[in-house]
Amino acid sequence: MATKPKLGQNFLHDAQAIQRIVAALGDCSHETVVEIGPGRGALTRALVSCVGRVLAIELDPRLAAKLRTEFPPERATVAQQDVLDFNFSSVPLEDGKRLAVVGNLPYYITSPILLKLAASHAALDRAVLMMQREVADRVAAEPESRDYGLLSVTVQMYGTVEKLFTLPPRAFSPPPQVHSCVVRWRFAPRFNSLGVDETTFLQFARQAFAQKRKTLANNLRAAGIAPGIILHALTSVGVDPQSRAEALPIEALAEIWKKLQKK
Repeated sequence: MATKPKLGQNFLHDAQAIQRIVAALGDCSHETVVEIGPGRGALTRALVSCVGRVLAIELDPRLAAKLRTEFPPERATVAQQDVLDFNFSSVPLEDGKRLAVVGNLPYYITSPILLKLAASHAALDRAVLMMQREVADRVAAEPESRDYGLLSVTVQMYGTVEKLFTLPPRAFSPPPQVHSCVVRWRFAPRFNSLGVDETTFLQFARQAFAQKRKTLANNLRAAGIAPGIILHALTSVGVDPQSRAEALPIEALAEIWKKLQKK
């Protein structure tokens, strides 16, 4: 079956990598696992043998139809749908359980999918995701690194992220132009523990990282916050007014947000 480049179809065929991804999920023998973009079903075949139930979300109607003929519905349900429109909270679960997610994310919509998962965090326990290596570097980046930015802060506010392993283009068919990386994301939002409001803190983060070359103070001034208020907020939490957002850990950004809210 021919690939559709516009859907970002690069199918994983490395058997060892598939087993490592399944192992990274942990024991799912009594859990529902949502697979994003099963494609030709290489990872799905490994999942159905060791998880409670697979719910595969596939946008391509040809591939979705083929998957339905291969897997019995009691082991794998195939939803022909855009994952960005999928309601993770609608999946029936036993009391107290949350979903595990796995998938080889299409490169062209990786960030929107990550934001979708973040917005669906209440229904999710963990995710093992393959993505372009450069994006993985960003989501797992630490302060003062060149990759640390808005995506890093946004994703990490919803839980810890760790890079597991990297795969070369030859692990896929057709091979992409870039290396890929598998990450594990454990959902444990930090908003309450840091004492910040989810919506307004993320809005503040977008303002703080608006222009990478500008200082945090200049970015906040551009967002319409008075210079005096910014200076007071930064100095009261011990942050140099010439600092850039990229230099500040999430905890410091949370303290600045709280000072700004008081004003």
